[in-house]
Amino acid sequence: MTFYVRKAAAAAALSAALAAALAGCGGGSAGSAAGSAGQARMGTPAGSAAPSSAASPGAASPGAAAPPAKAPTLAPGPGGLTPVFERAKQHTDKTVALTFDADMTSDQGPRAARGERFDNPELIATLRRLQVPSTVFMTGRWAEEYPDQVKSIGTDPNFEVANHSYSHHAFQSPCYGLPALDPAAARADVDRAFAAFRTAGAVNTVPYFRFPGGCYDDAALRVLSTAKVTAVQWDVVSGDAFAKDPDAVAEQVLAGVKPGSVVVMHCTRSAAPVTEEAVQKIVPELRKRGYRFVKVSELIGK
Repeated sequence: MTFYVRKAAAAAALSAALAAALAGCGGGSAGSAAGSAGQARMGTPAGSAAPSSAASPGAASPGAAAPPAKAPTLAPGPGGLTPVFERAKQHTDKTVALTFDADMTSDQGPRAARGERFDNPELIATLRRLQVPSTVFMTGRWAEEYPDQVKSIGTDPNFEVANHSYSHHAFQSPCYGLPALDPAAARADVDRAFAAFRTAGAVNTVPYFRFPGGCYDDAALRVLSTAKVTAVQWDVVSGDAFAKDPDAVAEQVLAGVKPGSVVVMHCTRSAAPVTEEAVQKIVPELRKRGYRFVKVSELIGK
């Protein structure tokens, strides 16, 4: 047994929603998701929040606009394993982080060329209008496809850009039907994504990483250990992947949010078409309940 263990009492409804969301995130079928149940391990904080002594892999290049203050990271876990964050340890402060995965796999270029939209500028505009600080986990391939949007998001203090790999291939197998990377390729994949963010002009880049499909094990955490990142999971699954009813997505989020929660959603129109509508319902209701929206960096820094 390792320090990083999945919560034993996962509700059946949450597990089903997780499988649907992650299958959508990875493009895998519902069958492949069900076949790899238990692969997406929900991490627990590995230590008290403290600034990393290493420079952020996503730091801006010389001559670029000054980056924000260094984002906090967690201390390494046992044996130097990459730490995993899922929810703030401070459970009395009514803060919540909405996070958005901007998914695009390395082989989806032809689909984008045929007009499929993997972006969601309307969602970003709504987050700005509602003044909701947010963390966007981008794949490097997404950054290459939409460099203007990456620069716009990555220079807006309302957002921070985090790493969701370059290829959106799995760091552990099986993982919802995603192709798997070997350890050397997985480590290079992380660096390649950070490089794509820099090339696009993102400045507000933070040393956080989200595993494609949410799947990881100790071997994956060991691969990431030299990247000096904190792996960020979630405790609330929105169920927005392939959803058609924004009310249902909103209800699922509102039912799951607790003080310090991290909510996983998507910034991909083709795979999550009702997310922007759901956000318009989620934000005012949570504010009515006394919640304050923050970026992941603020939760980790508590």
